[in-house]
Amino acid sequence: MENQEVEKKKMSIVSEDGSIEEVEVIVAFEFKDTKKEYVIYTKNEKDENGNVTVYVSNVDRSSDEPKLLGIDDEEEWNRVKDVLRELSKAE
Repeated sequence: MENQEVEKKKMSIVSEDGSIEEVEVIVAFEFKDTKKEYVIYTKNEKDENGNVTVYVSNVDRSSDEPKLLGIDDEEEWNRVKDVLRELSKAE
């Protein structure tokens, strides 16, 4: 069996200070009932335990340029954490 390189999906994000950063998309998904879209991505940073840090954002497509927003609602955040748990089990 040949070892194939999996193509990583990249996305550019613009910080509040205007700087542009390229990040790696882990997964994007939508909750069908709320029609809210999310993206889980990484900058390939590691914490003190060697775990890769991941970020989760709500995707707002109400304007020409999609915006990444934080998740303020606790119930919404709990649903996103359930998705993260399922993803970690799949690895």
